[in-house]
Amino acid sequence: MSEQVIVEVQDAILRIQINRPEKKNALLPPMYAAMAQALEAVNADPDVRVALIHGIPGAFTAGNDLADFLDNPPKRSDAPVFRFLNALTGVHKPLIAAVSGVAVGVGTTMLLHCDFVYAAPDARFRLPFVHLGLCPEAASSLLLPRLAGHVRAAEALMLGEAFDAEKARSLGLINAIVPAERLLETAMEVAGKLAALPAGSLRATKFLMKTAQAQEVERHMSLEAENFKLRLDSPEAREAFSAFLEKRKPDFSRFA
Repeated sequence: MSEQVIVEVQDAILRIQINRPEKKNALLPPMYAAMAQALEAVNADPDVRVALIHGIPGAFTAGNDLADFLDNPPKRSDAPVFRFLNALTGVHKPLIAAVSGVAVGVGTTMLLHCDFVYAAPDARFRLPFVHLGLCPEAASSLLLPRLAGHVRAAEALMLGEAFDAEKARSLGLINAIVPAERLLETAMEVAGKLAALPAGSLRATKFLMKTAQAQEVERHMSLEAENFKLRLDSPEAREAFSAFLEKRKPDFSRFA
């Protein structure tokens, strides 16, 4: 796809690597588009049985590149970020994530749609939407409370503070913590096991696990996207982004 998103298929495993080390894998619209295109092709490709998303040592993804985000806010429903999220929820085959280092914003919310998630001890997760004057996305305001319970989800989504791999495991967000040097190897081993199993049975099992809430997730993602686009024009968001550019602490005391 590009140097910033590397896509390759080997032994029936489609591997998507986020590769923008100079910005801690902060995501740009073309990167979202490349990942969306790769995921959209998974279902129709008989040579692919499993998909795996990973970053680089020390960075899964820092989330949206905020400088670019300010210049190109995703106000249209067909924006690359929304295309990526829709592609993510539409994968019918097993989806694995391997997380090292920062996993901010979408770097955490996308994990709610993965079937297996492995993290290195240095993984740091954060959902800073409220800090930016925005709101959650990727149906995280629906799925995280169901996964972790309301009060723990409120802590993650409302306070928006970073949490470590142990906390992520306690929330049910990841399967296991593995040594950093074995992170990708472990994820690939699991992918290999899945690739050797009956593909139709895996698809049916994932469908049965997801189908009860699939339409609800779709509706909730649309509701979040509508609110997200409204929040982009809010005074709180303008203050948050101005503070980011001016390298100062935002002041939200003026806003009710």
